[in-house]
Amino acid sequence: MKESRRARRMEMHHKRRMDRAASLNMVSLMDIFTILVFFLLVSAVNTEVLPSPKAIKLPESTAEKLPKENVIIMVDDKFVLMQGKRVADVSKVLRSQQAIIPQLMTELVSYASKKKTKKGVVPVTKRGVTIMGDKSIPYKLLKKIMLTCASADYTNISLAVVKKNAGKKRS
Repeated sequence: MKESRRARRMEMHHKRRMDRAASLNMVSLMDIFTILVFFLLVSAVNTEVLPSPKAIKLPESTAEKLPKENVIIMVDDKFVLMQGKRVADVSKVLRSQQAIIPQLMTELVSYASKKKTKKGVVPVTKRGVTIMGDKSIPYKLLKKIMLTCASADYTNISLAVVKKNAGKKRS
């Protein structure tokens, strides 16, 4: 049977399309990856993540300032931890008549001595500490921890809080 002119034209068209090698346009793909890399770099620079144990419920605040990278002291209803290491029992600290916590003091001093300064770099004069205290801990305990930090020459003391929405108004 004789092929129609239209059928021959379609067959020739399909043969021409099959002869071409498939190619991928890399320009738009490179643009997408470049944008993705810049986004990841920018978003990774400003993130400061504090450890968040489930036992500690932080108080709420409307503070705007982000925390600096400091020594982290976590306080829950049972233990005082420094950098994740158990330092003291809360019950013993509360029963103690001392104004400072000796175990925490020795840990802070030894941590400061381990931090060595590089040649040509000005040594840090104000050491910082961030206290992550459960919102139900007694003020007496918080005061002892802060006094111990100040005695160990950690004068830049910050309290970790959960930022609450500024839009909500309390009545």
